[in-house]
Amino acid sequence: SNSIMFSNGSYLYFDVQGEKSYYRIGDVILQRVYTTDRYNPNFSYTKILCYLINHFVGCRSRVDGNSMNPTLEDGDNLWVSKIAYRIGDPKRFDVVIFDYDEDTTYVKRIIGLPGETVRIDQAGNIYINEELLEENYGIEPILPTNLGRANQPILLGEDEYFVLGDNRNHSQDSRWSDVGNVSRDDIIGKVIFRIYPFNKIGRVK
Repeated sequence: SNSIMFSNGSYLYFDVQGEKSYYRIGDVILQRVYTTDRYNPNFSYTKILCYLINHFVGCRSRVDGNSMNPTLEDGDNLWVSKIAYRIGDPKRFDVVIFDYDEDTTYVKRIIGLPGETVRIDQAGNIYINEELLEENYGIEPILPTNLGRANQPILLGEDEYFVLGDNRNHSQDSRWSDVGNVSRDDIIGKVIFRIYPFNKIGRVK
């Protein structure tokens, strides 16, 4: 096993197996192909660049479902910025992608911030620290049957966020215990652009 140091201080390890060599960065394996004693480094550099972009800069995500209508629709393709929350904190009304479980990600809008108390009354009004939140992202008022656990004040921890879908009466979000408060560590990134369909390309607000 040998190692090569990049200028950013990270190491690239490789093990020769026949005519193949493998770069390792963390737990991700990137392959470099040899032909006897010659190889094409561009193949490896492209994979390394893709890895760095996908893990540290941003990624593409596809909307599955209608919980964010009318802002986002089923089948929309999105560009998600990961670097946004490496240099700053999530803000109220950001649209974010987060891990629901090991195999599923959700897209929702941040409503409550760490340390705040969130409550929704019978008329569907949202209160932050018992002050009415002025917002118009919801497609319609929240019905009394859809208040979930937010019919009582919910206190957010120091790294927790309260999220809602814009299609408030058709969204599994922080009102329901299976989603609950979203940890900062589970937030993948901020939705910046819709990149498909082409006739709807633009910034997501």
